[in-house]
Amino acid sequence: MALALERIEHQLAPIIKQVAQLLHARVWATNARHVVIASSETEAIGVSLRALGKSPRQPTMVALAAPIYLTRLGVSELLVEQLDGESVAPHLARALIELLASQSSQATEASDQHELKNHFVYSLLFEPSLDEEYLVRQGQMLGIDLTIPRAAILIDATEFLCTANAGDQSELDEALMRQRTRYVINSVVNFFHLPSATICAYVGSGEIVVLKASSARDLIAWADDTTEQREMGEPAPSWAGLPALKRAGAALLARLRHDTGVEISMGIGRYHPGVRGLERSYQDARAALTLGRHFHGSNQMHCLDSLGIAAFIGIPEERTKVDLARRLLGPLDHEPELIETVEAFFAMGCSPSLTASHLCVNRNTLTYRLEKVASLTGLDPRRFDDAVQIRLALLVRSLQQ
Repeated sequence: MALALERIEHQLAPIIKQVAQLLHARVWATNARHVVIASSETEAIGVSLRALGKSPRQPTMVALAAPIYLTRLGVSELLVEQLDGESVAPHLARALIELLASQSSQATEASDQHELKNHFVYSLLFEPSLDEEYLVRQGQMLGIDLTIPRAAILIDATEFLCTANAGDQSELDEALMRQRTRYVINSVVNFFHLPSATICAYVGSGEIVVLKASSARDLIAWADDTTEQREMGEPAPSWAGLPALKRAGAALLARLRHDTGVEISMGIGRYHPGVRGLERSYQDARAALTLGRHFHGSNQMHCLDSLGIAAFIGIPEERTKVDLARRLLGPLDHEPELIETVEAFFAMGCSPSLTASHLCVNRNTLTYRLEKVASLTGLDPRRFDDAVQIRLALLVRSLQQ
């Protein structure tokens, strides 16, 4: 009951404030028992009209009594007493009240819709026990299509949504927090130009998740070659569609920095098939954001395949490590000679002379092979960090064979 009264007062308060200012009047809203539930005079809230000496049946005391209809709250009565002898035609005052009430109801309905979507996305990502068919139906009721491939983008907008107060980190006023959250979400939707295909929701702690449609057709604007543009309209494999998604994320990050004027960090998740794949994609984005901020700093975009050694050290899920190892070594799948060369290079302590001798090749041949590995994988075995990544990927993949 207390929560319901608080909600009623919250919705009526802006209407009463505007009516009081525009008509230069005292304003009360009452329930069916003629008890004040909201007022321009806060001390009157909870007091009966009789105790206040007011009554809609005493025209000398109340200039106007108008019913006000609010979504889900039923009917209240708004009483207006103008001050200083000023007078406004009752029909004009009534029209003003009805207009403000209509605007408030529409704003509340929109707010409720946003809250429902936030709750739905939260359930989708954090309640794995829910049935997929149930989630699809619930999504359809909210205008959310879960049948198309999607990948998660996790936005850390803490600096914009939260602020320091007296030396401590604290949340902004709740209304301003909601307003800023909607501002960020609108920036995301406007950036992608696809309000019906881009699902955004606030998931707490200053973070917003975007479930971005990620078929080749949805990402064609960020695909830079014909390989990435193949199979138009078909869901791309997890890693294959990632380059375009990362470019989209980088462009979105630049837009959000511009729109908010503060530092923004971002984690990009891979596409995983099925409704439950969205949870895995979110976990990818969460791990990339957490590890990326820790090892590479904030105000950047992070993804699992660009975390380097940190991905193998910091990711607890074995399946993701195996996927990453296969991703890094994939370009060498049809190059057994290069795999043999890299393994020998590591076995010989990364010594070129010892490796060349072990493989019975000359130094130039060894150099050519190592450079080809670097060209295919983007990782140079002669550089320490890259060598560690390749070595860890070989070990992880060997455990699964």
